[in-house]
Amino acid sequence: MIGLVPTTRAGRRAAGRLADALPDTRSYDVRDLATAFSECDGVVCFLATGATVRLLAPLLHDKASEPGVVCVDEGQRFAVALVGGHQGGANDLAQQVADVLGAQAVVTTATDAAGLSALDTLGWPVEGAVAAVSRALLDGEAVRLDADAVWPLPPLPVGQQGEHVLRVTDRVVGTDDGTVVLRPPSLVLGIGASRGVAADEVEQLVDRTLADAGLSAGSVAAAATVDAKADEAGLVQMCRRRGWRLATYNAAQLAEVDVPNPSDEPAKVLGTPSVAEAAALLHSSGVLVVAKTKSAMATVAVARRSPRGRLALVGLGPGARDLLTPRAKAELRRASVWVGLDQYVDQVRDLARPGTRILETGLGKEEERAHSAVREAEQGHAVALVGSGDAGVYAMASPALEVAGEDIDVVGVPGVTAALAASSLLGAALGHDHASISLSDLHTPWPAIETRIRAAAEADLVVTFYNPRSRGRDWQLPRAVGLLLEHRPATTPVGVVTEASRPNQRVHLTTLGELDVEQVTMLAVVVVGSTQTRLVAGRMVTPRGYRWME
Repeated sequence: MIGLVPTTRAGRRAAGRLADALPDTRSYDVRDLATAFSECDGVVCFLATGATVRLLAPLLHDKASEPGVVCVDEGQRFAVALVGGHQGGANDLAQQVADVLGAQAVVTTATDAAGLSALDTLGWPVEGAVAAVSRALLDGEAVRLDADAVWPLPPLPVGQQGEHVLRVTDRVVGTDDGTVVLRPPSLVLGIGASRGVAADEVEQLVDRTLADAGLSAGSVAAAATVDAKADEAGLVQMCRRRGWRLATYNAAQLAEVDVPNPSDEPAKVLGTPSVAEAAALLHSSGVLVVAKTKSAMATVAVARRSPRGRLALVGLGPGARDLLTPRAKAELRRASVWVGLDQYVDQVRDLARPGTRILETGLGKEEERAHSAVREAEQGHAVALVGSGDAGVYAMASPALEVAGEDIDVVGVPGVTAALAASSLLGAALGHDHASISLSDLHTPWPAIETRIRAAAEADLVVTFYNPRSRGRDWQLPRAVGLLLEHRPATTPVGVVTEASRPNQRVHLTTLGELDVEQVTMLAVVVVGSTQTRLVAGRMVTPRGYRWME
């Protein structure tokens, strides 16, 4: 819940706008700021920062558990992340508030100012000298990465040398004033329990089992059991205490898992010879690192899952920075490895965070880029495969996904396509059914392309031609125009948009009969209207065909 603390009429109006936009808010009187601070996940004060500091000072004790606080000035020009920038979420809240109010978010935490991934914002438990290692990263000092496995972390400027150390491990290790330990979500607990087991007994068994194996509870990602125990109160309560998700599987699923220590008793009662070991292995898809350990009424086993790399398919849009979606920006900053065509990477190179590794190639290397991106993800990295427009439209998503297996996570990021950008400049050319056809026969035989053009022409679809013409392909567009003229009049509106949204953007309206193909380049898209498309006030419009019913 977000607490809103207005003090003036303008503040109350702004608080009302936030209440309409944010999902869970509550307003507090300024005299109840202490209550808001204790009850809420974040607090927005419509007060001067100085006044807010004085009111908050007696309340500040532990930044690990305190909410983030954002200050908004009387004119709603700024949303200032005052305290709890990272752990309290004030930095993100400031941006949310700024987006709603049309203000500017003010974030002063050092790592954000330097574009670094803060160690305490990665979503993993972190131990040790966070401030010291963060300062070393900010100062450009060498920091050594010591990881048990490659995990899809955001970019970090770390290497193989350095007095400061960033360790990524699920093992219990010592720390000093130059070491930080990140706990990856690598461990899965398999738990079996007798009816009526106490939560304390299960928790003590879990802690003892992990401690004896030298494993950190901070790396436990989940617990798993048989579905007959899904409502076992002690087990459910223990997981709730520790913040662990409890997954369940039916006995038939568990019985299929090969385990080192099967037992007759659960086979008789539940229909599976193993609960703890089988559940841990099934949920982790990994290897058993601790065989089942028993207490009077519970059993625990531990499995370790392998990291899954992450492949984000990022479309940059047609070229203008303001048409790059916020989600695309977030994925670019999230990825530690970029793979892309050099000219597309150049468009967003300034967004690369320190430590980002960039693998760029020239034209004609699409297959190489697809394989490279998948290979990096398979090795455990967080990868962004960068392309123009939408990654799934005549771009890199399809060649990458043709070779990507189930062992990586794939994130598709929608982008603004050239067809959409062109249509918006022309008017409403794509107002009804439409098709996109590439005229490049480098990957598709021309007879197949011609069949598609004929089909679109016969169906009276608006057609957007991608890759319409280049120096080596100068006859395809005239042929396509001829095919369309067999089914629609020469007066059919046509729009040619070159370098949509870029500095050299050109928009030209003509007709199918008067289209000068010599003026069309590889950087253009050609939008040919249907028989219903009209020019209205100099704009290309394809009627939607609404029929309003009374």
